[in-house]
Amino acid sequence: MNAHAAPHLSIVIPVYNEEESLKPMHAAVRAALDPTAHTYEVIYVDDGSRDGSFEILQELAAEDERVKVVRFRRNFGQTAAMAAGFEHATGEVVFPIDADLQNDPVDIPRMLARLDEGFDVVAGWREKRKDAFLTKTLPSRIANRIIGRVTGVPLHDYGCTLKACRADVLRDVRLYGEMHRFLPVFAHLAGARITEMPVLHHPRRWGTSKYTLAKTFRVILDLITVRFLAAYATKPIYFFGKFAAWSMAASLFAMGWTVLHRIAWHVYVKDQPMFQIGIFFGIAGLQFLLFGLLAEMTMRTYYESQRKPTYFVRERLNLAAPANNGER
Repeated sequence: MNAHAAPHLSIVIPVYNEEESLKPMHAAVRAALDPTAHTYEVIYVDDGSRDGSFEILQELAAEDERVKVVRFRRNFGQTAAMAAGFEHATGEVVFPIDADLQNDPVDIPRMLARLDEGFDVVAGWREKRKDAFLTKTLPSRIANRIIGRVTGVPLHDYGCTLKACRADVLRDVRLYGEMHRFLPVFAHLAGARITEMPVLHHPRRWGTSKYTLAKTFRVILDLITVRFLAAYATKPIYFFGKFAAWSMAASLFAMGWTVLHRIAWHVYVKDQPMFQIGIFFGIAGLQFLLFGLLAEMTMRTYYESQRKPTYFVRERLNLAAPANNGER
């Protein structure tokens, strides 16, 4: 491969304390892709490993010019590692995949063929998952069902790292926190055409899983954030406005109840708890309204200060991209 030519595929592999699996992983990638006609690069992102992972990556980079390595100063998490890999990827199609070989690189050519059917993202589905059922598989299935219902992107397996993504779609996606599992949702918001396909899944042979049940709470918080961004990113006043309207309605009802009791039954205001309830909901409604206005100003500052578009263009005919409009 010409060292200066952009490859067709970019394989992005986050690494955190995976010294035992790195050489078998790289061998598996080469075995899967060398027989094909596709040029490729393999981008390993060392997420602050404390074992000998980086030394092995140095060896792989010295032996194979297609190996690129990004090393973090400390552990920032899988989402940050994937984001760094995407940023450094130069291929037309990007494949994130875990380094532990539970996902099999042999699926990469098959996913690429599916991508060529007209999709922008092909998500892997560990249909026959080789993990503990009660502690991993069952909670994952429940979470996938909830995420699909809340986000409107019904996939069987949000937790599978192996995916095929067109690079132009990833340019419209920004990942923060622990949101790498929601990559298909963000791609969907950018207008991507998404599908899924079953992929192989092997029992873990090296190292220990980085996922624990304690992370479930983070997933719930991330899901709330994703839902908010999906529905109200450019119109937050609508989100807060609903709560403001409900609170104001409750306040008016409580105040009306208080007035009715005062006129009809001569019950003094000081003896009616509904009066305090009305005041509470009135103040809450006003606060929700002010939160919405503040969110609107923040949103407008975010988009206008960076000239970010509120839309995504798939293609143009007989038109060039407008100059300096911030569109991606």
